[in-house]
Amino acid sequence: MHRPASRLLPVLLLGIPGLTMQTVAACAQGVATPAPQPTPSLFAAPVAPVVSSGPLTFAPLVRQVGPAVVNIAVSQSAQDSRQAPGHQPLPPSVKGTPFEHRFRERMRAHGEEMLGAGSGFLIDPTGVIVTNAHVVGGADQITVSLADGAEYPAQLVGSDDLTDIAVIQIRAPRPLPFVPWGDSRLVNIGDWIMAAGNPFGLGSSVTAGIVSARGRDIGTGPFDDFFQIDAPINPGNSGGPSFNLGGQVVAVNTAIVSPTGGSVGIGFGLPSEIVAPIVEELRRKGRIDRGWLGVTLADGPGHGGVQIVGIDRDGPAMKAHLHIGDVIIAVNDEPIDTSRMLIRSIAAKQPESTVVLHIRRHHEILGLNACVGHRPDEDPED
Repeated sequence: MHRPASRLLPVLLLGIPGLTMQTVAACAQGVATPAPQPTPSLFAAPVAPVVSSGPLTFAPLVRQVGPAVVNIAVSQSAQDSRQAPGHQPLPPSVKGTPFEHRFRERMRAHGEEMLGAGSGFLIDPTGVIVTNAHVVGGADQITVSLADGAEYPAQLVGSDDLTDIAVIQIRAPRPLPFVPWGDSRLVNIGDWIMAAGNPFGLGSSVTAGIVSARGRDIGTGPFDDFFQIDAPINPGNSGGPSFNLGGQVVAVNTAIVSPTGGSVGIGFGLPSEIVAPIVEELRRKGRIDRGWLGVTLADGPGHGGVQIVGIDRDGPAMKAHLHIGDVIIAVNDEPIDTSRMLIRSIAAKQPESTVVLHIRRHHEILGLNACVGHRPDEDPED
């Protein structure tokens, strides 16, 4: 029932701070009263925002890049053919999800096959796709599902286990949507980032967050240099892209830290500055040839070089007359402060090329020419 405004007036008057009945009476009689003193504010004066703008919605970005994000399903022969089909191990992307029952039913039907799921993205209209090596590694069959529901078989072009990057190819009767690389060197901590992929095999999904840190070493290999992002990443997102607000790929989602198997806001993506050159070399040669020096290294207590604590017999370092105890301070004109910097620097060189190693031996600075060798498949050192 609507009440006349006049009946609410006494309540409103009683609710005004600092307005007493004496003040009301004085106002009615036309008597001047002292103005009330303003109450000091608990808050500082408004200032210009540090972040002047941000997306109200990610929908335009999703519409632009979504068609280039793909879902990847893989099948491979079970390693132990004597194992009962219903008791084969579950892929991490399925275990504990609503799809576990569906997976077990499918296992009973297929018997000798084990299925897994992951993500990827198109970088070329001819069907070139980037994903993680652990998504497609060892697969007998790779099936790619596009955003429009079309499915195509894929062939492995090449993979690199040290960076967990793989390139696969599909053949479609038409040019396909694709996304460009962005320069991850321009990404700052605190920048927006949008991750896309196929979490838990549910299908294409997007999440958003910020870059929490750069240069994370999570112990997966000598080339660890990850973005840490808080956009939720879950099993099945592996191999999917992370975009800047311009719709460019600046990282490939690779790993999460989680005590539960799901996202807790700590995900890791390999920056495009590392991934893009590897992808191009995989497209050209199907493999990665990395340089190798043949030394065991130890970081010093501070900056200013890396000490050699071991030398491989007949390796490039021995042939260059390096000694145990030498401290490598630069490769060509590139200063070296840590063993990881040296490993990356040498790995980036073409095998059989020559580099100048600037070393400190006792109190003398020397420059030695070294012919870079081919990195063995399993070599944790340089």
